[in-house]
Amino acid sequence: MKQSSHASYIAWRFYLLISLILLIVLGLILRMLDLSILKRHFLQLQGDVRVLRTVMTPGFRGMITYRNGYPLAISTSVFSIWVNPTEFSPTPQQIKSLSQTLAIKPFSIYSLLKRYEGSSHEFAYLKRDVSPDIANKVKALMIPGVYLMQGFKRYYPEVEVTAHVVGFTNVDDRGQEGLELAYNDWLTGTQGKTLVVKDRIGRTISHVRSLAAQQPGHDLVLSLDKRIQYIAYRELMAGIKSNLAESGSAIVIDVKTGEILAMVNQPSFNPNKRIVGKTDIFRNRAVTDTFEPGSTIKAFSVASALDSGKYKLDTVIDTDPGWLRIGHNVVHDEHNLGKVTIRQILQLSSNVGVTKMILSLPPAQLWKMLHQVGFGEATGIGFPGERSGELLYRDHWDPFALATLSFGYGMSATTLQLAQAYMVFADQGIKIPLSLLRVNKLPVGERVISAKVADQMLEVLEAVVSKDSGKEEQSTGKQAQIPGYRVAGKTGTARIVGARGYEKRYVSSFVGIAPVSNPRFVVAVVIRDPRGKNYFAARVSAPIFKKIMEATLHTLNVPPDESVVSDHDQAI
Repeated sequence: MKQSSHASYIAWRFYLLISLILLIVLGLILRMLDLSILKRHFLQLQGDVRVLRTVMTPGFRGMITYRNGYPLAISTSVFSIWVNPTEFSPTPQQIKSLSQTLAIKPFSIYSLLKRYEGSSHEFAYLKRDVSPDIANKVKALMIPGVYLMQGFKRYYPEVEVTAHVVGFTNVDDRGQEGLELAYNDWLTGTQGKTLVVKDRIGRTISHVRSLAAQQPGHDLVLSLDKRIQYIAYRELMAGIKSNLAESGSAIVIDVKTGEILAMVNQPSFNPNKRIVGKTDIFRNRAVTDTFEPGSTIKAFSVASALDSGKYKLDTVIDTDPGWLRIGHNVVHDEHNLGKVTIRQILQLSSNVGVTKMILSLPPAQLWKMLHQVGFGEATGIGFPGERSGELLYRDHWDPFALATLSFGYGMSATTLQLAQAYMVFADQGIKIPLSLLRVNKLPVGERVISAKVADQMLEVLEAVVSKDSGKEEQSTGKQAQIPGYRVAGKTGTARIVGARGYEKRYVSSFVGIAPVSNPRFVVAVVIRDPRGKNYFAARVSAPIFKKIMEATLHTLNVPPDESVVSDHDQAI
């Protein structure tokens, strides 16, 4: 009886154990079916979340080049070193190695650790714009929580020579100044997206597929000529130094196409270095700084008089005794020039002469002429911060205000506006649009002055540079003569306005055209506050103009004027 009961007990335990095992196996099978079939999609998503990552690949910023193809701004590959504060717990030795590799102080790393202590933040920059070699060294340290992110940094091969035109980008590769800012959307590339598998410490195991291909930005081809830009920069810098001037600008424009072949400023800066403060040094003074153009405006006063039909080049105006009272004010010349022709008024830069002419004409006529050639409005080149200058229209013109306007006071302009206005004389009275980008076809302009008046003005402006005035005094543009070429141009010396009115500081300018027989280039030079032996434009700006124009003509193989060459041969 006992044996039978014992056997029954053993059998019962055996079957219970088998039943439990079967239930467990069945449970496991059901669980496997549940996980592999019913919840497969959910689990796969969870797994992907833990190992699959979408990596952004930066788009390559477009290149900026000279018209000749030489690079002005290019992008180089760099890396940003960042950390995940929740994973970053370096040892003292790792901090030492990291600081030495990145050339940063250990204190910076300790400060970062303290700043994010107990925080849930998962991203913090350690150092940006690191070269690929340094980035590889950081990667080799294999410090948990330290990661690399690829990017691009702008490099400017021409450094100071084109700094004001090209501008620069910030640490995020976004345009901040110059054409980098103006054409930021055009230059900026589109980021790509790549799906990758990463391990638990963030290392990429494999690339799954590309979600979106990165698109490089568009290139930008400028109108600037590498050789002419360097010549203008070199001569302007030398002129600023020799005249102890505060600043200056110079521009070279192709008369036929409206392309700006050179645009330079002093002082300049190195766009490859981050400059803190001194933001005024970034200004492209040729388009952002305005000044009262002084006697360079007399050319348009004379053009206005000729256009009226009331005056001819040989019309005589009596400037005796060398001054003219207008109400409570007096306009005067440096010397009593007596009776002078219209041609001599420009040659000798007579304030009294142009004043008498303009006051004899309808008051709005001079304003209309100045407005037609572009003063008082932006040139339209699309440069950030370009100023339009000031050219006020008055319903009732005060005679003295009109008089001062006739010799370049009571208005303001930029160096670029001055060059654009003189292009009208060079192009037979046609005003064409200017461009900082290379032009592929000749632009269509509009007539703003009659061809006859424009040709007469070339004749008069050539006399300013190349002929004797017929008076004891010398023509103001003698220093701008270029052997073998006929040159037309005008000087301008104007006082600078300060907090208490006009100061004993000056803006010296010269703008000229060459060769006169077939005008090709306009060059404008503006020097602010020369503090050397001279401040008159004839001694300050005209010689700089000569060097820039002469080198431009020779560099671009412009043949000499035949009449000048023949005269030289006869003299020999």
